[in-house]
Amino acid sequence: MQAFTKARTGDTPDEIWVLEHPPVFTLGLAGDAGNLHSPSNQIPLVQVDRGGEITYHGPGQIVVYLLLDLRRLGIFVKELVSRIEQAVIDTLADFGIQAERHPGAPGIYVSEQPGVPPEWIGAKIAALGLKVSKGCSYHGLALNVATDLEAFKRIHPCGYEGLKTVDMQTLGIKDNIDTISQRLLQHLQKQLMPS
Repeated sequence: MQAFTKARTGDTPDEIWVLEHPPVFTLGLAGDAGNLHSPSNQIPLVQVDRGGEITYHGPGQIVVYLLLDLRRLGIFVKELVSRIEQAVIDTLADFGIQAERHPGAPGIYVSEQPGVPPEWIGAKIAALGLKVSKGCSYHGLALNVATDLEAFKRIHPCGYEGLKTVDMQTLGIKDNIDTISQRLLQHLQKQLMPS
């Protein structure tokens, strides 16, 4: 991502990368390593150059890297964040999950709704962390589909002690991760790519 962004010119097409990571904790630029309160020999901690705090990435989680020329798209970072969040909200709605933003806390959280146990109301289901260099973004978002939620118990997710993290599977969604990835990509393209 760094090399791609550094080598970009005004003519370089935007790219969206969709992938899953092996288990890893990542710590953003403003992150406090103390938020990894229960280290694991099996899960490394990697310092990265995105914004945000600590999070976990692993199998069963859709990670989307957004390599976008914001000047060409005519949007600023705050609007980019809002559009990414809306794409995640719309994707979750397609699978029957109501979700919302929380002011001052980037990411997407489960809304109060019928069928969702009270312990999962307000739980974080998607994280967001970006880097902008020379008007171009990289890093992106992570949507928990069928993720190892135990790994999140080793950290204070996004720096918030006691923040619950949930995945779509726990909320009863059994769809294939590829199907969900495709739907998320469609919503991101709708939000971010000029028609």
